[in-house]
Amino acid sequence: MKQFIAKFALVVKDYDEAIAFYIHKLGFMLLEDTRMSDTKRWVRIAPPGYEYGQCEILLAKAADENQAKAIGNQSGGRVFLFLYTDDIARDYQNLIEQKIKIIRPLSTESYGTVAVFADLYGNLWDLIQPI
Repeated sequence: MKQFIAKFALVVKDYDEAIAFYIHKLGFMLLEDTRMSDTKRWVRIAPPGYEYGQCEILLAKAADENQAKAIGNQSGGRVFLFLYTDDIARDYQNLIEQKIKIIRPLSTESYGTVAVFADLYGNLWDLIQPI
């Protein structure tokens, strides 16, 4: 049997503000934005360079107070997402130019060069250029 993670849900406050951040600030691709009902949409995004079959992010608007509590803290304050890049200098400069909050500046680690940033809700991301 072969298995893989196709997508995961990222709980957001608002579809349009999340799309604006990920597409216009981080340069992600909008794969799909389908209205399912008056309050629910199926919004799929992926980083640049995405190829069919790779992991996607599903932006999921919080539907109630309990889900809203998870916005920006889906991993309890730890780094939640790991974004690999082939050019960390370029992507780190984009974070700065887009005024995205840098939590930890570039550093060299045994596994590569890494920086930590926060998305629009405060979820922490590692931006990594592996060795």
